[in-house]
Amino acid sequence: MRILGIDPGTAILGYGIIDSVGNQLKPVDYGCIRTEANTDMPSRLGILYEDLTSLIETYKPDAMAVEELFFNRNVTTAITVGQARGVVLLAGVQAKMSVFEYTPLQVKQAICGYGRADKQQVQEMVKMFLNLKVIPKPDDAADALAVSICHAHCAPILSKLSGK
Repeated sequence: MRILGIDPGTAILGYGIIDSVGNQLKPVDYGCIRTEANTDMPSRLGILYEDLTSLIETYKPDAMAVEELFFNRNVTTAITVGQARGVVLLAGVQAKMSVFEYTPLQVKQAICGYGRADKQQVQEMVKMFLNLKVIPKPDDAADALAVSICHAHCAPILSKLSGK
């Protein structure tokens, strides 16, 4: 199964694509889609959609795993990230992919076995699971890979629960 993991954002949207075959996880591609701060929001969302759609067409993932919004005190940030998430979910649904959402707590639990793991612990585990020589950079790409690994771990259970 090919999984596209997404760490949503409007300035930087992290993506990580892995192949999950049996117990093996293999990195396919990872990186970020960036938009310029001085660009209006509709244009930024359009860039995210177009670039994400292009990634989907290129790599043809079977599933998309998206990190859910972690709401903090900055309401403006939460709203803009929510808009980016909407674009991401739309791109996945329009590509007829199965789309799954995971909270940061669920991702950390799946990756580290501890829902309150810090960023460094998660990044080290991503490096280990994917047999990489270095921690993926930037952080947004490493976070997206963590979301895709989380789904790889959860998919067999979700499949059994849904009867598929």
